[in-house]
Amino acid sequence: MKYHSKKGSDIVNQEDSSSKKVILKLAWPVIVEQALNTVTQIVDMMMVGRLGAAAVTAVGLSIQPLFFALALGISISVGTTALVARFIGSGNEKEAGKTLQQSLLSVGVLTIIVSLVFYFLAEHVVIFMGAEPEVIPLGTTYIRILVPGLMFMFIGFVLTAALRGAGDTKTPMKVNLVLNIVNVFGNYALIFGRFGFPEMGLAGAALATTFARSLSGIVLFYFVFKPSAAVTVAKKNFFRPNFQRIKRILNIGYPAALEQLVMRTAQILFVRVVAGLGTVAFAAHQIAINVESISYMPGIGIATAATTLVGQNLGADKPGQAERSGHQSWQLGALIMGAMALLFFFIPDLLMRLYTDDPDIISKGAMALRIIAFAQIPMATQFIYAGGLRGAGETRSVFYSTAISSWIGRLGMAYIFVEIWGLGLAGAWLAMVVDWSMRGIYVFYRFKLGSWKELEV
Repeated sequence: MKYHSKKGSDIVNQEDSSSKKVILKLAWPVIVEQALNTVTQIVDMMMVGRLGAAAVTAVGLSIQPLFFALALGISISVGTTALVARFIGSGNEKEAGKTLQQSLLSVGVLTIIVSLVFYFLAEHVVIFMGAEPEVIPLGTTYIRILVPGLMFMFIGFVLTAALRGAGDTKTPMKVNLVLNIVNVFGNYALIFGRFGFPEMGLAGAALATTFARSLSGIVLFYFVFKPSAAVTVAKKNFFRPNFQRIKRILNIGYPAALEQLVMRTAQILFVRVVAGLGTVAFAAHQIAINVESISYMPGIGIATAATTLVGQNLGADKPGQAERSGHQSWQLGALIMGAMALLFFFIPDLLMRLYTDDPDIISKGAMALRIIAFAQIPMATQFIYAGGLRGAGETRSVFYSTAISSWIGRLGMAYIFVEIWGLGLAGAWLAMVVDWSMRGIYVFYRFKLGSWKELEV
């Protein structure tokens, strides 16, 4: 393999840019990044858990509405990835830089609006989520301290999306490593008052998160101004909006925002169905979800590689290579997630015991993991072919698959299996298998159809 420059377009200049070696090169930093995020979330929750149930509840209720706001940022990020990948693939780094410039301008305006809404309506948001009286002040303070970091978090999303579209997945991983270290250290110091810092409790957790997000956003922002970056932001007329270019970004990205909104709404209602099964069943469900999330890491990493390779190959006018990269990515992802399925099916009890000693929870959780083992390859199919379609700018098909399957496959079938047939927790997880199978079949069909090769973005 040979390289012609330091730019992300080198990916499509290799002898076979659909090879599994290239896919792994792009995927492994994303997998590591996902693993770091998971570990950090676990450690953070362990620290917050020391503050009591009210603090844990305040965090949980505050994060849910923020997820809906994140859907707007995701729309800009998805459009940025697709367009940057196309431009880098065609060797047009200047257009990629202009796209990143307009994405940053758009996300900046968006986060100012979102930040003002959440800051001034923080208490109302927490009350709307059903917080008890003792939780309301904690949740209100938590949200307001998080608000200053929202802009940097959204900017970080866009910069990460652009770098990945240009073929650089290592830089976001390195910055994310620093973010996680700072976040964990800051939590420990500010929650419990260590190393000379004041003991701030839950407010300290929020402040540490805001500082870490701000630091990572600033570092990434600084990086894309360097000429050596895989994509360099255009500096000329930086604050002048180009509405035609912004429209191109949003045309690709808005279905991704709708996808997130529809999916998260369905998930909230699905959780209510599971919660009706009782405390033990819900605890088993939550732990099994945590165990299952391990398999997401390789899936998301390889899906990111598929997004980059499909987009860049289309930009380089290599539609056949783009299609091969999608199929090669799926083969690799199905192999890895298929191996995860074997672990879930044959040693679920061992995995559950890492979290709890309660025999009832272990038994119910192990049953759930055995069921979801049958969804691992369909899940890989959805992750990776959806990633390929996003790289081509074909985000509407992914939205349709998620909207239909999450509401009919997951929520609808959960109601039938749990409420009508009385299958309990097993019924809820069978509905998840139906959901992932429907999604995987549809996105595979859309990718195989090939109409995305002709899509103008």
